[in-house]
Amino acid sequence: MKLYLDNEKKDIFKIVGSNVRYYRQLYNLNHPKEMISQAKLAEIIGVSTGLIGAIEAERLQGVSVPVLWNISQVLGVPIDKFFEEQKVPVGVN
Repeated sequence: MKLYLDNEKKDIFKIVGSNVRYYRQLYNLNHPKEMISQAKLAEIIGVSTGLIGAIEAERLQGVSVPVLWNISQVLGVPIDKFFEEQKVPVGVN
């Protein structure tokens, strides 16, 4: 089990942001007729498009567990997947 120290906090938000983007893109590849943009995801979970954009751009230095939970439910991904480092990125923007 790895505990995150103050100097590593930025790393965890980069991982989370990268994974939210990854799993949204993966969802879109697997559901081409039901694609979810940042704006649509934001609307579904009741947050601003800017928040989703900031999360995915890895600019956010904090995000609530309820927001991550809602994102995970919409994308059909277990919430713990947002905290794992990805090895192969999805090639879709």
